[in-house]
This record gives sequence, C-alpha cells and structure tokens, in this order.
Amino acid sequence: MNVPLLDLKLQYKSLKHDLDAAVQSVVESQYFILGPEVEKMERAMNAYIGCKHSLGVSSGTDALLLALMAIGIEPGDEVIVPTYSFFATAGVVSRLNAIPVFVDIDMLSYNIDPKKILPKITSKTKAIIPVHLYGQSAPMDEIMKIAQEHNLYVIEDGAQAIGADYKDGRRTGTIGNIGCFSFFPSKNLGCFGDGGLVTTNDPVLAEKMKYLRVHGMNPKYYHKYIGGNFRIDALQAAVLSVKLPHLDGWSAKRRENAKLYTDLFIKSGLSEKPGMTVFNDKNKVLLPKAIYDESGVHNYHIYNQFIIRVQHRDVVRKYITEQGIGNDVYYPVSFHEQECFRSLNQGNDYPSANAAARESLALPIFPELTKEQIEYVVSTINAVVQKQ
Repeated sequence: MNVPLLDLKLQYKSLKHDLDAAVQSVVESQYFILGPEVEKMERAMNAYIGCKHSLGVSSGTDALLLALMAIGIEPGDEVIVPTYSFFATAGVVSRLNAIPVFVDIDMLSYNIDPKKILPKITSKTKAIIPVHLYGQSAPMDEIMKIAQEHNLYVIEDGAQAIGADYKDGRRTGTIGNIGCFSFFPSKNLGCFGDGGLVTTNDPVLAEKMKYLRVHGMNPKYYHKYIGGNFRIDALQAAVLSVKLPHLDGWSAKRRENAKLYTDLFIKSGLSEKPGMTVFNDKNKVLLPKAIYDESGVHNYHIYNQFIIRVQHRDVVRKYITEQGIGNDVYYPVSFHEQECFRSLNQGNDYPSANAAARESLALPIFPELTKEQIEYVVSTINAVVQKQ
C-alpha cells in the first residue's frame, strides 16, 4: 500500500470548482498585488483568529522578518528562540545582524521550555520568539510573564499553528505582540505558493508593519521607514479565502487521525499511553500529547505534523519508506549544531532538542487519510520496531 506523507491533489479535487473560479476571477481582474482580494482575506483572518489587525505578506519567513523590523531589532540585539524549529525562526534574527540566543525545548511538547529562558536573558535581550511547533501552542502564560517582567517583545511563530488554541481558548497569534503565520502549501491552511500573515492587536505596530510591507512607503514614493517587498499576491489571497471556511473541519480530521494513530499504537503494544518521554518495554514508540494545565484544560492541537519518537529512527525510517509510507524528519539538526551558527558558540546544553533531532519521525496525518492507510502505517512500524 502507498501512503504519501501529504497528498494535496485530494484537497484540490474537493474544492476544484471554487478554487478555479477564484483564480479565474483574479486573472480577469488583472489586479495581482494587494487590493480587494487581499483586504477581503485579511478581514476574514481577523474574524477567524480573533485579532484586530491582519496583514497578508509574502511568506511565513517574511512575516517573522517584518515583525522583527517592526519592533526595532537592531544589530547586536539578542532574540531568544528555541533551538529546535524550522530554520527561519533563527535565520531572520541573523539577517538583521542581531543574535539568536538558543534555548532547549520541553521534551513532551517540543516547544520552548520557559524554565530555560530566564538564564539566557541579558541586557541585550529585546524579544522572545516562541514557536507553536507541530500545531500546539507554546506555554504562553509563562512566556508572557517573563517578557513583561523584563520588558521584552513576544513574537509568536505560528507558522504551523493557525487555528490552534491555547489552553484558555485564546488563539495562537493573539497573545504576544505580533503573530506570524505561513501559508506554505503543506500547512493546514496552504495557498498555491508562498504566503504568510502577521497579526497584532496593537494599532501602532499594525500601522508600522503596513508601511514596512511596501518598502516603508506611505503615501506612494514617500518613505517613512526602510522596509521591504513583503506583499502577498492577490491570487494567493483569493485561494486562502476559499479554503479558510474549511480549515476547522480539516483540523478536526487531523485530530481524529491522531487519535486513531494513538489508539492503534497502544493496541499494538508499542506504547502505553501518549505523553511518555522515556523508552522502555512498554513504550517503544513515544506518542505526542496535547498539554494539559493543572485544571485539566488542554491546548487545541491541530497536528500540522504527527510526530512520534523511536529508537534507531533511521532504521525504522528506511524500512517504512521501502514499504511505501511517506515520512520525514522535522528537524534533524538543531540550531546550535548548524554550521552557519557555529561562530555563536552557545554550547551544547540542549539534551531535549538533541533527543528530538535523533529520534523524531513525522507520519502522514493529512485530513484525507483513510483508516486503512493509518492501520497500515502502524502495522508496518510495529513490524520493524518489534525486531529491534
């Protein structure tokens, strides 16, 4: 059986009529940059995310870069980031000649560990970028408390988490000073190329980012700031407007698939329950878990990725690939081990990130997966893990 890691053709097929009509409407309008389609999409995002201001931008990476520029990050400033994330989280900091300061992750959620943030704060620290990795919110209460006590900005990297809720029902992207999202095609909400979004409830930051998005210009040819070309295409905005009403349904299906995976792995004897972090005879596969607080309220995890941990990960990966199962590793090299950051010399005291890089494996989780495909994935992993 073939089980792709992602099959976007199935999603397109289900919305083909509406998507084709939206694209054709933009083509006929010949209005390709910003304009009515972008404004329509931004209004819809405000309503969906629950923020006052949304701006469509050219990518999730540019959303982060724009956010850092808006809060005035300058050369030599320090920005705290988790060491385990997609490269853009740290890369945008260095692009502004600022310094990304790496912090280890929590082994259960894969998000930044707030207990590790405080020792990394110095007089040069200006901001924290928590990442809502794999579709689950970072521990924002703890992070915001630290930020407020030390007068730091918080930029939420929600590239994988649009529609995810924090434990008290607040949407990711509305808690910090600025939220950043990606509409890369493989995301829960993807467009037909690159696209992104910045969100904020601060009207001053919103106005500044609106300028910076178009080279710091307002009105035309008059430049208050030095910005960049961070505009989203009208075509991408039109696609997103068609897809957005379906997002909650897709996320719910991903959650159903995650539950089926969890039930099957437990039934197979490979795992005792989700949320275990230590391998033993009862837990040969470590399963993800939505984090609960002391009152029993949990994050609404949208499972942009379904991540398990296995020993001898590369052996398991090779075997299931040979059996036709799509998979990937997010991420095999943490920031503190990347060649381009070697000169920062921030040590190697990141045991959780090192374990995640060594043991994590992403399995297919997209909404259109069938029960039979998920059963095949679990039985195939069972076959190879039980041999070890």
